[in-house]
Amino acid sequence: MSDNRPIGVFDSGAGGLSVLQELVKELPNESFIFFADSANCPYGSKPKDEIIALSSLISTFLISKECKVIVVACNTATAAAIDWLREHFAIPFIGMEPAIKPAAINTKTKSIGVLATAGTFKGRLYIETSHKYAKDVNVCYQVGEGLVELVEQGKVNSAEAEELLLKYIRPMLDCNIDQLVLGCTHYPFFKPLLKKLLPHNVDVIDPSPAVAKQVSKVLIDNQLNTLDAGDLKYHAFYSSGNIDVLKVLVTKIEKDAGMQLLNKSFFNNFIL
Repeated sequence: MSDNRPIGVFDSGAGGLSVLQELVKELPNESFIFFADSANCPYGSKPKDEIIALSSLISTFLISKECKVIVVACNTATAAAIDWLREHFAIPFIGMEPAIKPAAINTKTKSIGVLATAGTFKGRLYIETSHKYAKDVNVCYQVGEGLVELVEQGKVNSAEAEELLLKYIRPMLDCNIDQLVLGCTHYPFFKPLLKKLLPHNVDVIDPSPAVAKQVSKVLIDNQLNTLDAGDLKYHAFYSSGNIDVLKVLVTKIEKDAGMQLLNKSFFNNFIL
């Protein structure tokens, strides 16, 4: 049977669109409802209890829109809230997995860099994954303070962004990294700048494609996948703050990735 209900996706802001992009590629028949909590962005420095409360409110909203699964497209929210969400809601939740494993497997210099928020580094998933897969490599980690705000302000290609990224990656390059793990869903929007700033031997690892494949597996395992959406397919975008940054970044994804997200789409504000 085909389940035409939408998939819910949420992030602390617009950064989760980098995950949505991979989800649409992996699951072309599915409809998506994306929620950006831009009014409360960033989550990185917030207390765990506050992130759980916000994640619960957003999940309740997405379930009210009949979402069949929810993707927590935020590393910080995954670290703080996904265990709680899975305990308190009946539908499947898929979170962001720190991409430590592929970085540790592929490094030739035995040194990898991780750029993430403070909340992500404190989370159970990051700690467990690091202990399991990165015991034999040097991990140079850096809190990317200020980067989320630049994405939310539409400044992903600005001189300010380049200066801040340089500040964060220089210590990693001094550690001789050859793998850079992006531990926040906002950070893939800096890929063009990172490619410009990093040596050619440094690979940038975005976990979003692996997350999209996991969502596909969960849908099939639970018989929730849409076999043929036909004219019923749509994408909806909600924000608790300024909706304009969502429109700009969605348009940018369409142009850069050559994909269509705006067909049968609509944008709305929803205050938590």
